[in-house]
Amino acid sequence: MTRPLYVIKVGSATLDRETIHKEIADVAARGARVLLVAGGATGIARHYAAVGRPVPTLRLANGDEVRYCPPEEMDHLVDAYERVTLPAVAHGLRALGLKAFTAVAARNGLVLGRANRPLKALSAEGRPVVVRDHRAGVPVEADTGALNALLDAYDVVCLSPPVADRDGGAALNVDADVLAAVLAVALDADHLRLVTGTAGLLTDPADPHSTLSDAGPGDGARYAGGRMRQKVRAAEIALEGSSADVAITGPHTMGEPSGWTRFWRTRGPAEDLDLLTRAVSVPSVSGDEAELASCLAAWCRGRGIEARIDAAGNLVASRGTGSRALLLLGHLDTVPHRWAPEWRDGELWGRGSVDAKGSLAAFLEVLADADVPEDGRLVVVGAVEEEISSSKGAFHVRDHYPADAVVIGEPSGSQKLTLGYFGLFKLAVTASVPTGHSAGLDAVSAPDRLTRVLGEIRASVLAQAPEALSAVIDIRCARGRERDRADGTLNFRVPPGADLEALRGAALQHAGDGVEIEVLRATPGHQGGRSGPLAKAFTRAFAAAGVKPRFVVKKGTSDMNTLATTWHDVPMVAYGPGDSALDHTDEERIGGEEYRAARALLAAAVDRWFALPEGSRG
Repeated sequence: MTRPLYVIKVGSATLDRETIHKEIADVAARGARVLLVAGGATGIARHYAAVGRPVPTLRLANGDEVRYCPPEEMDHLVDAYERVTLPAVAHGLRALGLKAFTAVAARNGLVLGRANRPLKALSAEGRPVVVRDHRAGVPVEADTGALNALLDAYDVVCLSPPVADRDGGAALNVDADVLAAVLAVALDADHLRLVTGTAGLLTDPADPHSTLSDAGPGDGARYAGGRMRQKVRAAEIALEGSSADVAITGPHTMGEPSGWTRFWRTRGPAEDLDLLTRAVSVPSVSGDEAELASCLAAWCRGRGIEARIDAAGNLVASRGTGSRALLLLGHLDTVPHRWAPEWRDGELWGRGSVDAKGSLAAFLEVLADADVPEDGRLVVVGAVEEEISSSKGAFHVRDHYPADAVVIGEPSGSQKLTLGYFGLFKLAVTASVPTGHSAGLDAVSAPDRLTRVLGEIRASVLAQAPEALSAVIDIRCARGRERDRADGTLNFRVPPGADLEALRGAALQHAGDGVEIEVLRATPGHQGGRSGPLAKAFTRAFAAAGVKPRFVVKKGTSDMNTLATTWHDVPMVAYGPGDSALDHTDEERIGGEEYRAARALLAAAVDRWFALPEGSRG
């Protein structure tokens, strides 16, 4: 599972509060890598006061006052971070059991910067002067190799200004928000959080409740004043150079998006495509679904829909309190290798647009608009970890949210209905041999043995299930002092009705003599019919729309199979917009009209299912 990267910038006044350390610990507890960028204004003031040194300042022509940093002052600035700010951060994090690394970014050239041009300022008498020795600049380059190694070794890596001058000389003071943004771009961060003391960016500084919830490119500058200008500048740098999810968060919290300003790099071409666009814009590779779940939950609550995040991390939203439940089960996660989404010629390009945020966004919009009868309940779940073998979210749904019928959110195309999926039979195979030179007479290496046994297992399993599809999806080798080993993962997609116990026996008979075999997953395939009430509701919706549908059974797998392991008599189909041939490719994209057509047809099918007489929906 890929570990997401958060870059979190926190000012020194906020770092004084224990709350922020707990929130950072919560992010790390989700398995994320955390790069904390610490601001220093409060720590600098404390250090200078402690040593009895005045903080030198310059007054600019526009009236702003800035800290003056000539070369002889930079050692004192570094001392302020290393003696006050960073030790306090380390103490707060370590008190929560976190292993923390702290350093000013200039140390060992972790971050290099470019010096600013000479500064125009005002003398004490108010005359214009040019200050040439002011050591301020902008960060331009990071040692990503060293930083990634640190992020892998520590729970939290904390950096602060100043940075090293790439042209030599004394270190350069830089804005901490901009430093965080440059690091987010350099490290391809998943999330950038600029933590402030207000509830995000306020449209009226006098009104603490005037949060600008959503900002597109250029929007924030209209409302930013004072220090907030640098946060907006940092957000724009990250939007332009990365695919990170960017937000100014507050007050002193990262846990509740109602007090955030979230920045979006692209807008939907029409209002009814905004939710789709935003869902695709928030990275949610398997294991990193929390931010998307909270974003969609906030969208639901803003429309009066009950929404929560359950114990598995699933988004659960519902309307109605009746006893007869229709479940729309989508998933939040995507496969890795995300990129910044964009609309091109009526299509939204981005990871997850097809698989399967298009389906989940349509589910939520249908939920918002549906006419749920008194005896009905419409539930939407965005499940976690569908794209990896755990299917953690779907198993939680299976065991906690019984329903009378289920629509799985997977791309079928707006004119197809999926009636079932192949199952999954997944094996971990290890072959080991005594360590020896591979050039020896009759030598058999661990990879040799693994390759042979994988072929034998594949032949035995396919003899039991000739329609199954098979692939070796991973191979790793390791040399040991006494034995060498090779590990492989062999994956089968097996048709509905395949005898999984027979497949298990066929595979495990090849264990022994240096070969170990573990069954990682044995989920049966599932196929429903076209004559059930749920399928008929879709068929009639297709007919009303003038569509002649295709009914398919897919050779992939989905959360339908997980539910079907115990929900034996529950009608299930899968439906969603998009071309599944684009799943997991770098050309993943979904058309706006395709999305609208599927959303409308789904809404009609939901209405028709609820209109069925009592007793005929199951």
